[in-house]
Amino acid sequence: MKRLILITAAVTTVVVGSLTALLLNVAERKQEAKNPFFRVVDLTDDTDDPEVWGKNFPLQHDGYRSTTDQERTKYGGSEAMPRTPTQADPRSVVAQSRLEKDPRLKTMWAGYAFAVDFREERGHAFMLDDQTFTARQQATKQPGACMQCHASVYVPTRKLGGGDIVKGFEAMNAMPYTEARTHVKYPVACIDCHDPATMQLRVTRQAFIEGMRAYKASRGVADYDVNTMATRQEMRSFVCGQCHVEYYFKGPEKRLVFPWAKGLNVEKMLEYYDEVGHKDWVHAETGAEVLKAQHPEFETWNQGIHARSGVACADCHMPYRREGAFKISDHHVRSPLLNINRACQTCHKWSEEELKARAEQIQDRTMQLRNVAMDALVALIGDIKAARAAGATDEHLAAARKFQRHAQFLLDYCEAENSMGFHAPQEVARILGLSIDKSRQGQLSLRPALMGSRQTLPAMPETAR
Repeated sequence: MKRLILITAAVTTVVVGSLTALLLNVAERKQEAKNPFFRVVDLTDDTDDPEVWGKNFPLQHDGYRSTTDQERTKYGGSEAMPRTPTQADPRSVVAQSRLEKDPRLKTMWAGYAFAVDFREERGHAFMLDDQTFTARQQATKQPGACMQCHASVYVPTRKLGGGDIVKGFEAMNAMPYTEARTHVKYPVACIDCHDPATMQLRVTRQAFIEGMRAYKASRGVADYDVNTMATRQEMRSFVCGQCHVEYYFKGPEKRLVFPWAKGLNVEKMLEYYDEVGHKDWVHAETGAEVLKAQHPEFETWNQGIHARSGVACADCHMPYRREGAFKISDHHVRSPLLNINRACQTCHKWSEEELKARAEQIQDRTMQLRNVAMDALVALIGDIKAARAAGATDEHLAAARKFQRHAQFLLDYCEAENSMGFHAPQEVARILGLSIDKSRQGQLSLRPALMGSRQTLPAMPETAR
């Protein structure tokens, strides 16, 4: 009996000790959670150096620094390609050339700087250097407006405007790129998305503020202010939408404008461009006034099931993770396919292999459609080029050139969008289908001109008939 009592006492002591340790640990973690960061330095609206922010937020800063990683998915990201640094370009590593991988892109962009240099995307850490040293800078004079998506511009634009960020935004837009580059130091940084006093998310890019105001006005909402009227979950996409968007430079002042006044889908943006008469360049082989689509991830995501389900960009590209008692957003911004466990399996209860296979199947099918659309566009460009060489007039070519403008923008919209269709699979398939149709209609539109001038024009290649 005495032995049983001793054993019971010992077990009770161990259990009580374990429970006490557990309760102390829980209390300690709760106390840690009450203090999500330690104020080592004071942050102000002029603190744009991420290293300084990292003193208060070391876990987030570790993730931010990890965007130097170069890890490729099947259709995105880049492997490190070594190069010999030069005085003009000191980079020792670059991404793969997409022009070398698909020379049809040179035909699509003939006469434009993207036909000179276009590479796979790299992480945020490289966004400023890759823009500074691209060969496109030598092909044509880039405006300072490019800096709005490739650098931390919140502090520089405020300084340029003497405290007025709108005036600073306008001043930087109008500068030559080389001059604007002297005003910035960092790629996208903490201050571009966070208020240093409260750490709340905020939109700092004037073009997005104006673009959302125009879009909301088209929906009957007057004087929309994204920073006071958006929900927190909306802001977790809006801060990304400041840069991952379609845009153009308006007028000689090169004002950065998001073409959302009619809506966010691709036809509404194309309708807007046609109405204002904007062109990015005249195609070197066809004489068509064409458009260069940029990186419309935000607009495409808006057409997809994740957006309609209330899933924000950050939910997948910056998913929450645990560090001790802390729950933080992973600032290692990257493809969810490189982080399936946290990015996807929170909602989708299937294996990583299954989820990856589903995503890649969408991307494979998108790539197939993209290739069909690319072939159709290249065929149209070839036919217009042949018709010009045979003496067709601008009047004869007007319809085909307009079809090229539309087909090319629709295709380029999907080519420039970096999810390879995943953000909105059905929408992207629909857009590529429209592009194919526009290209083929363009080829058909050449037939009357060719038939009407058959007596005076040389025989046309079969593809142009």
